[in-house]
Amino acid sequence: MGATDVCPLIPVANITMGETVEWAQRLAERVGRELPLPVYLYEEAQADKSRSNLSVIRAGEYEGFFKKIAEFKPDFGPAVFDGKRGATVIGARDFLVAYNVNLNTTSVRRANAIAFDVREAGRNVEENGVKVNKPGSLKNVKAIGWFIEEYGIAQISINLTNINITPVHIAFDEVCKKADARGIRVTGSELVGLIPLKAMLDAGKYFLKKQKRSVGVSEKELIRIAVISMGLDELAPFKPDEKIIEYMLQDKNDRRLVSMPLSDFADETASESPAPGGGSIAAYVGSLGVSLATMVANLSSHKKGWYDRWEEFSNWAEKGQQFKDELLRQVDADTKAFNGIMHAMSLPKGTDEEKAARKQAMNEATRLAIEVPLQVMKLSYDSMEGV
Repeated sequence: MGATDVCPLIPVANITMGETVEWAQRLAERVGRELPLPVYLYEEAQADKSRSNLSVIRAGEYEGFFKKIAEFKPDFGPAVFDGKRGATVIGARDFLVAYNVNLNTTSVRRANAIAFDVREAGRNVEENGVKVNKPGSLKNVKAIGWFIEEYGIAQISINLTNINITPVHIAFDEVCKKADARGIRVTGSELVGLIPLKAMLDAGKYFLKKQKRSVGVSEKELIRIAVISMGLDELAPFKPDEKIIEYMLQDKNDRRLVSMPLSDFADETASESPAPGGGSIAAYVGSLGVSLATMVANLSSHKKGWYDRWEEFSNWAEKGQQFKDELLRQVDADTKAFNGIMHAMSLPKGTDEEKAARKQAMNEATRLAIEVPLQVMKLSYDSMEGV
């Protein structure tokens, strides 16, 4: 319906949906006022739920909006359709994950039948001469079957509009069930675009629990389990750095101590550089101690004669992984805190204003430099629960 058809704002980290809504509304107001363009709010940013659905707003598309806009007033901007630029929709929503499931068939008709089985809209059926809707088995799921000539297979193309309600691993398993009931086998799947890290970790844990295996394994291993369980690498290699949004957002130039080989970490510690210091070393040693305990829990969960206690040991191993990961984060946090003090000390102090700014920076940096080792001690102590 416009040159910029839709602009969704999606909370990734350190921000709530409510805050994201405020940013979306501010953006929409500014676009409507400064450009000026007709702007509609959608999803969480739209207070009127009768017009929060994108398909409702888009109905009529570009060609129909010249007439529609007279009654369907925009939330911001002029109520006159721009023939050159069209209109735009701005809103706040959760992740929409585009996901395709591969089938061992070339039949679009059979792929569509499975898609109708699972998608929330389901299919229309005739009962006693009357057409009624029979919903599919999955909420917040849109799906359609199609044929991919490049690979010579039929796929089910899925949009997961709320992965908190229907996560990707549940969609995969449900398609497997419906396909099997129709004599068709799922051979793998593929992600189109990005996916949140949590969705991959949840998938890894889901498939491990189905096997009655410990979920207290590393982030990297959980991702690997998710990939092989859903066949995400069937059509092309699955590269976590290019598919997981948090990994994409990481600063590739950020030199993290915890990413160094052990020998390099030791060399860095022994060098003339003042960091890493005692706090970083303490955090790393703490993480190693927790790792040993986690190893014991994982071994115990698969020990012969203790199979009925796998979940108990899995819970302990999962706790251990959480402590380990948090302590590893403190390795770099301690170095960052020390560097903050060094930076504050280097600030100019020629005028009263500069002295005041330097003093405030010193106070803030010193507080952080105290809080990090304190957090290391707390985490190390808490990790010994039950000892």
